[in-house]
Amino acid sequence: MAKSKEAWISEGEAAFYKTYNRFPVVFERGEGLHLYDTDGTEYLDFYAGIAVNALGYGDPEYTECVKEQAEKLLHISNYFYNTPSVEAGEKLTAAAQMDKVFFTNSGTEAVEGAIKIARRYAYNKDGGHDHEIIAMKNSFHGRSIGALSVTGNDHYQEPFKPLLSGIKFAQFNDLDSVKALFNEKTCAVIMETVQGEGGIYPARKEFIEGVRALCDEHDALLILDEIQCGMGRTGHMFAWQHYGVKPDVMTVAKALGNGVPIGAFLACGKAASAMVPGDHGTTYGGNPFVCAAASKVLDIFQSRDLTAHVTEIGEYLWERLEEVKAEYPAVKAHRGMGLMQGLEFDQPVGPIVTNALLEQKLVLISAGANIIRFIPPLVIEKSHVDEMIVRLKKAIENTR
Repeated sequence: MAKSKEAWISEGEAAFYKTYNRFPVVFERGEGLHLYDTDGTEYLDFYAGIAVNALGYGDPEYTECVKEQAEKLLHISNYFYNTPSVEAGEKLTAAAQMDKVFFTNSGTEAVEGAIKIARRYAYNKDGGHDHEIIAMKNSFHGRSIGALSVTGNDHYQEPFKPLLSGIKFAQFNDLDSVKALFNEKTCAVIMETVQGEGGIYPARKEFIEGVRALCDEHDALLILDEIQCGMGRTGHMFAWQHYGVKPDVMTVAKALGNGVPIGAFLACGKAASAMVPGDHGTTYGGNPFVCAAASKVLDIFQSRDLTAHVTEIGEYLWERLEEVKAEYPAVKAHRGMGLMQGLEFDQPVGPIVTNALLEQKLVLISAGANIIRFIPPLVIEKSHVDEMIVRLKKAIENTR
């Protein structure tokens, strides 16, 4: 006899360390744009595992690649070369217009590597240890101590202080606030090109151009976190390409592996040679299995011209969400780019998100307390957007 949903949840609660408040749903499989729970109930996914499952679920080309690599070689260590990592490295650096790449297990680890590049670059210049990094308020870069140190949210930081020293926080999209923090000790500025967890705020063109100019003037590195907004989600392969403002260091993850655990930090120009052998390492990062998956993801993006598709469907999603904004006075703002958009409400959206999941079978995620985030698989079609809008409206109306 198959286990009930309640039994799975009870066993999970007994086994897992309690750092998540999970929804009472047990997912078992996915197909295309839909997820299925242990009862066989179908859900429409506009969450994509927090922007990870760019190709949806069960893509035949991707799945076959992963199966083939699992039969060849899973892991070997970075003391040797392996063909999938070389192929993935070549493809990713070309797509990102960067010179060097280091593969990690996650976005958080990619941020750790980016911070180390910035500190090593500054140390190489003067041998000092008192360098400073400017980060942004309301940002999110990860949960490890280093990544948490540059995350501009006291709620996440408070229980784990003291964090890394030498971190100062400016206001995103306020260039004067960044200028006010720059000094001779500043070695880098780190920010998301589009803030995700902080509320779906794209950088303004004049802001990102101004920060780039400040970094150039002070010989500091510009680090752009593209972990959520990269890999085609905004309609360009990377969000900074909308602005033509190239970073010295960039972090990616999430959609890079379409579900397997892989991230990367990339560097170009003066930052590409900052670290030397022994400065950084990883046991699992860049192994043949995850790199074969990433390499196939990059191939599929190119062969299917997914960025053009995202631009088209993103415009349609924008139009439909504008209709929701016009229809419901509780919706105060609509922001975003491509298939990374958000609706801001005049009250916490937790009840709407829960209603959508449990009653309308629509998987959504919030961004902060008052914002619903729309980050679906990049392969969605207009019909999926239409169905989502129907379910979203019902979820809103059932919580009024």
